[in-house]
Amino acid sequence: MKVVVVGLGSIAQKHISAIRELHPKSEIYALRSGVQANQTEGITNLYRVEQLREIHPDFIIVSNPTSKHYQTLLELAPLNTPLFIEKPLFENLYPVPQTGNYTYVACNLRFLDALQFVKKNIQNRRLNEVNVYCGSYLPAWRPNTDWRKAYSANKDLGGGVHLDLIHEIDYVFWLFGAPQQVHKVLRNQSSLAIDAFDYAHYCLEYPDFVASLVLNYYRRDYKRTLELVFDTETWEVDLAKNQVRNGDKIIFESEQTIAGTYREQMEFFIQSMRSGEQFNSIEEAYEVLKICLADEN
Repeated sequence: MKVVVVGLGSIAQKHISAIRELHPKSEIYALRSGVQANQTEGITNLYRVEQLREIHPDFIIVSNPTSKHYQTLLELAPLNTPLFIEKPLFENLYPVPQTGNYTYVACNLRFLDALQFVKKNIQNRRLNEVNVYCGSYLPAWRPNTDWRKAYSANKDLGGGVHLDLIHEIDYVFWLFGAPQQVHKVLRNQSSLAIDAFDYAHYCLEYPDFVASLVLNYYRRDYKRTLELVFDTETWEVDLAKNQVRNGDKIIFESEQTIAGTYREQMEFFIQSMRSGEQFNSIEEAYEVLKICLADEN
């Protein structure tokens, strides 16, 4: 298998590790911005899109900064090669590029066992309220780096908690579909003192319930939860523990870690790419992005 990666940051390394675990003999190439780019062991550097035509990759991973995604997709579209695109799709609501081939926008939390359990077991339950929370500490995300220079902290690079943690919006969309109305508050007034948004609060209106989503970059004790208030009971999903509780009772738990979802996501992508079964295409991810960026432009 031949795979080309655009952008060799930390998230790209997770995808590369998943590929090598699944297909140890894979050939990995990186499309670099210039000949001065560092060499990485086991990865062959390429410097022009035209070189991709010569190697005929099985698929391309787009994992460069979000602000570069749109232009990258325009350059790659003529190749008609399957695309694995790191979330979020874009930082703005650009026109959807016509790639002419299989596309998948990565949102690995869809592969978390606890959320899979929820997906399978909520169909016949009367839901009154949904509460989503994700708080973590941005400076701890990338140890031994200047976090203030990373794209996450910089609005112009496509950073901001609303885009970085679009996972939460994505899995709500995946579980419940598109909301009827979207209300939001975005702020960057915390002690982090960055220009990207470090707090986001979304209120998504559905016909029978409202979903509240709170996201932040400044919480030092990591918390990531989904609360489902049914008419007769309340479930709390702890994503970090991969566990679902109904009151004091654990009704589901798994030893799978969030890190482990990257392998399962890649395995699913490769199988779906080969079968042509579309899942979270550019078009679907664009609907999630519209929720994320509602009324922002």
